[in-house]
Amino acid sequence: MATRAFVQEFLRDGDSVVGVRVRDNMTGDTFEVRAKQVVVATGVWTDHLQDLIGDPETFAVRMSKGVHIVVEKSKFRSLMGLLLRTEKSVLFVIPWGRFWIIGTTDTPWDLSPAHPVATQADIDYILNRVNAVLAEPITREDVVGVYAGLRPLLAGDTDDTAKLSREHVVANPAPGVTVVAGGKWTTYRVMAQDAIDAAVAHLPASVRDSVPASVTKDISLLGADGYQAAVNRHAEYATRTGLSGYQITRLLGRYGTDIDLIVEMIEADRGLAATLPGTKDYREAEVVFAARHEMAIHLDDVLMRRTRLIFESRDRAIQAAERTADLMATELGWDAQRRAREVADYTARATAELAAELTTNDHEAEAAWNQVAEVSLGKDGFS
Repeated sequence: MATRAFVQEFLRDGDSVVGVRVRDNMTGDTFEVRAKQVVVATGVWTDHLQDLIGDPETFAVRMSKGVHIVVEKSKFRSLMGLLLRTEKSVLFVIPWGRFWIIGTTDTPWDLSPAHPVATQADIDYILNRVNAVLAEPITREDVVGVYAGLRPLLAGDTDDTAKLSREHVVANPAPGVTVVAGGKWTTYRVMAQDAIDAAVAHLPASVRDSVPASVTKDISLLGADGYQAAVNRHAEYATRTGLSGYQITRLLGRYGTDIDLIVEMIEADRGLAATLPGTKDYREAEVVFAARHEMAIHLDDVLMRRTRLIFESRDRAIQAAERTADLMATELGWDAQRRAREVADYTARATAELAAELTTNDHEAEAAWNQVAEVSLGKDGFS
């Protein structure tokens, strides 16, 4: 697996695609990856990859921005989530640990796919819609965090992304390559099966006949196999780590059976049971786990992706950045210069997102993000 890398070109043998040339964003090195079938599953970058293939777009992808806000559980009383109809789509109010996640929006996004950002208008839209059913309205000051993402929807006959299909398609635009596009998170296993089945169907018969049928519907998520047995060891984990029952329950929910690795870390170094600065729940062991077992190589990998601290903290986890960098530096062998650069880059990114959330439209938001972040991160949004 290669992270922080992108495809520069498709390798060919005559008309057939036989692999890709990849550039490592960290080192600048390039290398080739060869395969009997190349599967393109690149979401909002699908059109770009089709251009590289030389395909006149078998299908086109339209980017749709979705925004959610995060508020503390105490801000309104409910024993369950809510499902609300709006004039454009559906609004979900989802209980999530100490918080409610409320969203989403559905608006066209025609700017860089690398860093979609929320605007004040997005936040106001969500607040207005959810407050229509709450006895005690929530305010902008109640919003702890905000996040935005992009849906890679199949383009259709309308500019209204809320009306575009959430279905997926699979195609073989050139010999040796299979493209899957569209879809959504909740259908990812069907998408994966359809894409691999299509790729296998184009293999030589001698190879195709030896490929077993898909078993994705029977494969548990990481940490799920043996989960109940781990739950039954709840008291043991609390004793071994000194953590509260609430914290053990939380770690079981986040890591499943991989909690054993967290527990072993804390037993080896009791200091890893400490809470990260600026957080209520996250243990230092979770940072080490991310670097050691989840391929986290940058500070933002931990604070934005392996955890969700960037939208569980009002300061976008800037307060946690220094200590998180200390832990990653020890685990990954960073020197003082690398550590300082990681903190500066993350702080710039978090500050940029806060600035974007004060704007009124997407173009202003991206300009605000770029003004702060490009100094250290570069135009592609990667350090």
